[in-house]
Amino acid sequence: MLKNWKKHPIAEGARYLICWTIFALICGAAGGLIGGAFGWCIRRVTGLRTGQPWMVWLLPLFGLVIVFLYRITGEEKNRGTNMVLASISANDLVTKPTGPLIFVSTVLSHAGGASVGREGAALQLGGWLGARLGELLKLDEKDARSAIMCGMAAVFAALFGTPVAAAVFCIEVISVGVFYYAALVPCVFSAFIGTGVSRLLGAEAESWTILSVPEMDWKNLLWTILLGLLCAGLAVILVVVLHGAEKQAKKRLPNPYLRVLAAGLLFAGLTFLIGGQRYTGAGTGLIGEAMREEVIPAAFALKLLFTAIAVAGGFRGGEIVPTLSIGAAFGALFGSLTGLPVSLSAACGMIALFAGATNCPVASLLIAMEMFHGQGLSYFAVTVALSFVLSGYYSLYGTQRFAYSKLKMETLDTREHGIE
Repeated sequence: MLKNWKKHPIAEGARYLICWTIFALICGAAGGLIGGAFGWCIRRVTGLRTGQPWMVWLLPLFGLVIVFLYRITGEEKNRGTNMVLASISANDLVTKPTGPLIFVSTVLSHAGGASVGREGAALQLGGWLGARLGELLKLDEKDARSAIMCGMAAVFAALFGTPVAAAVFCIEVISVGVFYYAALVPCVFSAFIGTGVSRLLGAEAESWTILSVPEMDWKNLLWTILLGLLCAGLAVILVVVLHGAEKQAKKRLPNPYLRVLAAGLLFAGLTFLIGGQRYTGAGTGLIGEAMREEVIPAAFALKLLFTAIAVAGGFRGGEIVPTLSIGAAFGALFGSLTGLPVSLSAACGMIALFAGATNCPVASLLIAMEMFHGQGLSYFAVTVALSFVLSGYYSLYGTQRFAYSKLKMETLDTREHGIE
């Protein structure tokens, strides 16, 4: 018995905990520094652009620089977040230029006001960090996957200040129905360390307050069910529009320089015609308006339009924050029409749309708990469950895999269901 003590579950667990705790400390600290620096750059260029609205006309120029950078580094076919997810589910490689490229290109996209987020960049920066550390430590194939998820969680948490949700999201998003428990400890540890380091650098957590959370009576339950159903439909529309716009843009304008130039000019022109910067940038301002119960009827549709143009053109950053802002604007409109408290409806709309578009219901509920200080859990549970189940097999991420059916207790084949 003593001869086999190294194979005892307690001994194996101890080795696992020690090794991955050390890795999480290193990865979390590095992820916090990278995320903190990245967040600082985004805040600086956003503040500059907000004070100088004319900078939106520089978006076409910034787009040309982005395309040039990806071309000279041989990364024209870099699939961004999809590549990082595939590195875990299909053993694709996270290329070495990915980290620096997504850092610079996302900052440039935000400087020009493109309707893109930061989370795609966070996942790519984190995946790149985890992959490089895995190579440095010569981890085997299975441990390398955990290392990539660990890096993703660290940078994602550093940017958003939601460590629990970040850890779970980076594990849950890979394959729907499969939870990689082996990565739980390193992801949780690195997420909290990344958050702590980024806060030392001045980063603040994303959070809002729901102004009113009434008791869940039968009337509010019915309205909440309807909101969840509508968010499921909106999630499908969102995915189809974003992927469809990108596909059509590549078909009609195969030259990436012409494509990004046309998208940048169209985006700037529409911004000028509408006036103001409500639909530029990631969309946190639009979320704030919705949470303050400022209802703008067409806001969700216009934000979707601006996001589709930015994504189709090839601007970098991600779609999650724009998705949250679209959901918040839609939820606020729903609340104003039905009598459900507007800020509560806005909060449910943003989280439900996120759940439907990313197929991550557990992470969605955790994001709601961290962003909204634990308010309104019963409302979030209803809308998230309905949006997740009824949005089908659509996903923002084309390489996300559906291992289990959403409707039956059965497995699916492992092919990708996302729209390319």
